[in-house]
Amino acid sequence: MHLIIQIPCYNEADTLPQTIANLPTQIPGIKRIETLVIDDGSSDDTVFVARQFGVDYIIRHPHNRGLAAVFQTGLDACLRLGADIIVNTDGDNQYPGHQIPRLIEPVLQRKADIVIGDRQTHTIQHFSPLKRFLQQWGSWVVRLASDTGVPDATSGFRAFSRDAAMRLTIFTKYTYTLETIIQAGKKGLIVASVPIEVNAPLRKSRLIKSNWSYIKRNASTILRLYTFYEPLRTFFYFSLPFFLAGLFLLGRFFYFYLSGVINTMGRYVQSVTIGGTLLTLGLLIFIIGVIADLIAANRMLMEETLYRIKRLEADGADPIPHLVSVNKTKS
Repeated sequence: MHLIIQIPCYNEADTLPQTIANLPTQIPGIKRIETLVIDDGSSDDTVFVARQFGVDYIIRHPHNRGLAAVFQTGLDACLRLGADIIVNTDGDNQYPGHQIPRLIEPVLQRKADIVIGDRQTHTIQHFSPLKRFLQQWGSWVVRLASDTGVPDATSGFRAFSRDAAMRLTIFTKYTYTLETIIQAGKKGLIVASVPIEVNAPLRKSRLIKSNWSYIKRNASTILRLYTFYEPLRTFFYFSLPFFLAGLFLLGRFFYFYLSGVINTMGRYVQSVTIGGTLLTLGLLIFIIGVIADLIAANRMLMEETLYRIKRLEADGADPIPHLVSVNKTKS
């Protein structure tokens, strides 16, 4: 089995040495372990440090493209380098590298396609009470949206089987953590979790500018992805209030009219007008959902085609853009 540990980096020259030093060099059941650093347009010495500490491969983005793009770049590169298992960890040394054997064990045993390290956020001392609550609440929402049992949805310490990595395509630009879980759940991949401990923080998070910004971005990501994979159900929920309000107003009018409470139809014509308009809006929203559902069926076919293309590319020998092989003896 061939394991590649990918490390997305953006100005991580100070923390990268500790991250690399803690990575395992031997794991039972793994014949080959390699490391890949994806540099997202760093302005410091991240690339120099990666070379100095013996990273096997480096990919450089010419400019900063964001965490989601870096993750997808690494995933695609690992596949084309022949990885059977891919581990993603952060360059800020948040996740202890010595826990990678526990992380990949369910994948090695073919019990899971994706394994996520559960940081047990309720026990992390440097998390504020508000942040702990937001992490737990957000993970609960993701579990509902993805039909999975992931307790820590935002953990970046993850292991992927080769087949699972081929089936994932990141559409959002902010972060990959939520999207990969929702995609995995909707595509029928088995997602497992293992409890892990985290290291003390060496720097502030660059992804979370403020709690409100974090909530807003993640909420929009979850809503967009749920609509993406469950369009008919989503638009049905949106149309339901209009249907119910319209039926109530029309039912109210006909009840009063048929019971003789009102003598002329014009007396409550506002109920007829507003009720009819609401029913029409509800119907239009539902029809949009039906159309979106048909589009989603075509998207599933395109995703299957993309999966097969990725398999062909991964098995081929096409060059990887911006890839630098640092350790020539292992490449």
